[in-house]
Amino acid sequence: MQCTQILIVFSAVLLVCLASDRKLKEKTVSKPVRLITEEELEIYDGSQDGQPVYMAIKGVVFDVTKGKEFYGKGAPYNALVGKDSTRAVAKMSLDPEDLTHDTAGLTKEQLESLDRIFTGTYKAKYPIVGYTARHMLNEDGSPNKDFKPEDQPHFTLNDEL
Repeated sequence: MQCTQILIVFSAVLLVCLASDRKLKEKTVSKPVRLITEEELEIYDGSQDGQPVYMAIKGVVFDVTKGKEFYGKGAPYNALVGKDSTRAVAKMSLDPEDLTHDTAGLTKEQLESLDRIFTGTYKAKYPIVGYTARHMLNEDGSPNKDFKPEDQPHFTLNDEL
């Protein structure tokens, strides 16, 4: 009788261990963060059903698909997607001339607002899927030596390398 009880407990422990091991092997793998060109970013502008919606701020590309009611086709902030809209976010503007990465001439308050929105809204709510060439490369196309993937949000060694 006692051997039977020990065998049952041992079998239960073995099943729990096997189930845990299986869960580890089935871990969901996220898409690696990567370089996204301006041309590629334009494809993800919310105009095609079933296609993700991407938006870049400060050279960081976010998948804003879960906010489709704000960023999808015909939505109020659709003008911001499919491009780097850093200036527009800093100025809280939908003016076509502000739909750019360029932050030259922004006030201290606008730059502070940009940082708050970037961190408090976009980094907090939306997954990062990549970086624009402007973020990873210098103007001449050479690698930006200050860009360190390991310092970027959501970077993990398994996903990146």
